[in-house]
Amino acid sequence: MKKILFAASECVPFIKTGGLADVCGALPKTFDHKDWDVRVVIPNYSCIPEKYRSQFEYVTHFYMACGSYIPSKYVGVLQYKLDGVTYYFIDNQEYFNCFVPYGDMRYDIEKFTFFDKAVLSMLPLIGFRPDIIHCHDWQAGLIPVYLKNEFQADSFFWGIRSIMTIHNLKFQGIWDVKTMQGLTGFSSDLFVPDKLEFNKDANMLKGGLVYADYITTVSDTYAQEIQTEYYGEGLNGLLSARHFDMQGIVNGIDYTTYNPQTDSKIYMNYDASSFRKKKYVNKERLQEELGLEVDKKKYMIGLISRLTDQKGLDLINAVMDGLVDEFTQLVVIGTGEPQYENMFRHYAWKYPNRVSANICYSDDLAHKLYAAADAFLMPSRFEPCGLTQMISFRYGTVPIVRETGGLKDTVQAYNEYDNSGDGFSFTNYNADEMLQVINYSKHIFYDRKRQWNQMVDRGMANDFSWNASKFRYEGLYNYLLGE
Repeated sequence: MKKILFAASECVPFIKTGGLADVCGALPKTFDHKDWDVRVVIPNYSCIPEKYRSQFEYVTHFYMACGSYIPSKYVGVLQYKLDGVTYYFIDNQEYFNCFVPYGDMRYDIEKFTFFDKAVLSMLPLIGFRPDIIHCHDWQAGLIPVYLKNEFQADSFFWGIRSIMTIHNLKFQGIWDVKTMQGLTGFSSDLFVPDKLEFNKDANMLKGGLVYADYITTVSDTYAQEIQTEYYGEGLNGLLSARHFDMQGIVNGIDYTTYNPQTDSKIYMNYDASSFRKKKYVNKERLQEELGLEVDKKKYMIGLISRLTDQKGLDLINAVMDGLVDEFTQLVVIGTGEPQYENMFRHYAWKYPNRVSANICYSDDLAHKLYAAADAFLMPSRFEPCGLTQMISFRYGTVPIVRETGGLKDTVQAYNEYDNSGDGFSFTNYNADEMLQVINYSKHIFYDRKRQWNQMVDRGMANDFSWNASKFRYEGLYNYLLGE
């Protein structure tokens, strides 16, 4: 039995702010439990729904100090089993009593430093010695550093391997060296340029990337991109130096949650054989619900996103008047930066029959939009993986994407000459180029309906379940274990 421990700051169904939680919730369930014992550890946030928290079982507790800034503090360990996976929760009310998992950066750095050391400290006490600790993003970045330094004094930890997965390189956990030294207890010789030091500060993610035995990220193209200066966020030199110990593995989606045949959140169920006759019902009902003009012939474009610079929303702003012509409707769901929230509110006011701005996050409404829209727009500046385009395929909705990161790896551009491809894409970060591709997609939708439907067929036939990715992770784990 091979033992793997996932360490992360969030995990569905307990707590979610982004795709990281989906990965940590879905991937462990896909392994064959006869051969793999995959467990997950996250903080015991007070904002985890009570229906789960009330069932957590006490395992043990102890007291632990980190550096001079974190004196001896209580660490509780709770556990819960769901779908054959054991989840551990690190309990400390001072750090994890919160309404949301992240807030003030200085405080987040302190609480995740505490969490990282607590994860390793609990292992001998709970009787679980993982062969590999799989660490996700900067919040778990100090686990490989502690493992290879302070914890090597204990033979229990000898031979435990670590993997660092980058879900988004933009967030790194950076603070000044003096504070980080006080929080971690690390000696000053770790805060040098080839270890944790970064532009005169200390960087948690960099520490994880230096000390982990292997690095993964969430698509092949993103793994290449982050070795360049444009996408590398200052760590491209380190990532280039470690490129032999790095690969991209595309995320999957949960095919039971996202299934138009059984989804109870959409107006009418359908599958690949019936979407031609049934999918439009979802469009008409959503138009009605959102106060848009009810007309199944309108070209409905969906956008579900965090409303931030990363997502290419400035491109949409530049060409919005041309985008929402008399044949087109745009439905937006998301929250984020005020400038973009207000931008979509403005266009919804200006074009009330054509634009619906839903400045919120509603899972129910998102499912309805996946089923109702004809196309989904993702013009991202960068996109490590992206899940929206995979979910779109599942619902017979055609993605329109910029060729970057996981979007490039998962969407094959339509070619009208040999009738191939399953979506539309553009290369340069340019609003006119984006609008040109959107207009081309409208032409195919209206003038070549048969080819459009064949494109939908190909998209719905894609397999972006976790099964494909699971085999690559199994191969990586076996490689690290010398098999």
